[in-house]
Amino acid sequence: MSFLKPSTSFARFRVADDIPGTFWGEVTDKLREFAFKDIDELPEERSWGWACFEDMLDLVWDQFPPQKGGDYLTFSLRLETRRIPPAVLKKHLGLALKREELQIKQQGKSFVARERKKEIKELVLMQLKKRFLPIPAEFQVVWNITENVLYFASTRSQVLELFEEYFLRSFGLHLDRLTPYGLAEIMLDESGLDKIANLESADFYRI
Repeated sequence: MSFLKPSTSFARFRVADDIPGTFWGEVTDKLREFAFKDIDELPEERSWGWACFEDMLDLVWDQFPPQKGGDYLTFSLRLETRRIPPAVLKKHLGLALKREELQIKQQGKSFVARERKKEIKELVLMQLKKRFLPIPAEFQVVWNITENVLYFASTRSQVLELFEEYFLRSFGLHLDRLTPYGLAEIMLDESGLDKIANLESADFYRI
């Protein structure tokens, strides 16, 4: 998802750890180190990594650096998934098993062993992976380094978890997801937080 569209859904995070003073000078190198790895010619089903905010095909940030002015960093989480439709797998696996059954009958055997079926399925998957290209997706990141808040262009739980885990692996920093109460902690003064802390639950009735 993109912040450059007229509307988008996003989640907010805050860095939970203290950021070292040398960190900001190393950000671009870290992004390049953990940049997306292409799997078009590989059998992997899934790949993810950082990419340029303006162009997800740019994995070196030569044309568009991530630093935007003095207050923001921008980049994207690029995710590609190779999906083989279940019906396609079922068809080609069935054809492969029929060929195997004909072959073992000529050898005087009556059935395909369980381990052999597993081998045939793996072979069929490998062959199909060569014929299906991975589907790309991009989730943009805007990091307000002054307020230490990140905006991530997705609300899907699996993608959010992937972002948190890969952010920690890349930068060595933990993220806290900003709930409504977490946002209140940032926006309100002490008296406002006291009022929220003293709120009591209420029952609502439909009239």
